[in-house]
Amino acid sequence: MSNDLTITRGFPAELRSDVAVLYDAAFGPKLAIAIPDSARRLKILEAAIDPAYSFVALSGQKVLGVAGFKTPSGAFTSGIRPQLLRERLGLLGALRATLILALFERELSPRELLMDGISVSPGARGGGVGTKLLEELKLFAAREGFRTIRLDVINTNDGARRLYERLGFIPTKTSHFRYLQWLLGFSAATTLEYGIQPAA
Repeated sequence: MSNDLTITRGFPAELRSDVAVLYDAAFGPKLAIAIPDSARRLKILEAAIDPAYSFVALSGQKVLGVAGFKTPSGAFTSGIRPQLLRERLGLLGALRATLILALFERELSPRELLMDGISVSPGARGGGVGTKLLEELKLFAAREGFRTIRLDVINTNDGARRLYERLGFIPTKTSHFRYLQWLLGFSAATTLEYGIQPAA
């Protein structure tokens, strides 16, 4: 991993496209259920992502990783709204996408920060980028007075689950979606939580 790696809150406008591509590399297969056309999906992501709800790992101006999150005030991908979908997909495409994306919606509990996805570029994997992003997110959550960080990991992503558990995330429940596996591409998701100690 490069020695000039930096973790920053948000990213400049000129990196929106790079961040969208990196996010889509990890979550494109899931988003493709709602928005199959990859070019349109990338344009929607580029327009919709909110830098204020993210941390990025940079080496110079190269994006090596991104971690999005959701709080009561907003979310990294909250810009994927029906109006934007109608503009980019038309009425029927937007309706279909909205209905499918609603399946992935997760509600927040009080004083809880919700992970909205983490992605690391292939060339940077194994170098600690994901760990550094999650550690920065923990520090942010503690500063902002959150008591829990919650995330969900699907049953086909064992590598991500191992990383989260190594960093102190505890499995709390597993939800099964066997009746939707044909649509979602996975049959279960496990919720993991990280408890934040109150500041002294």
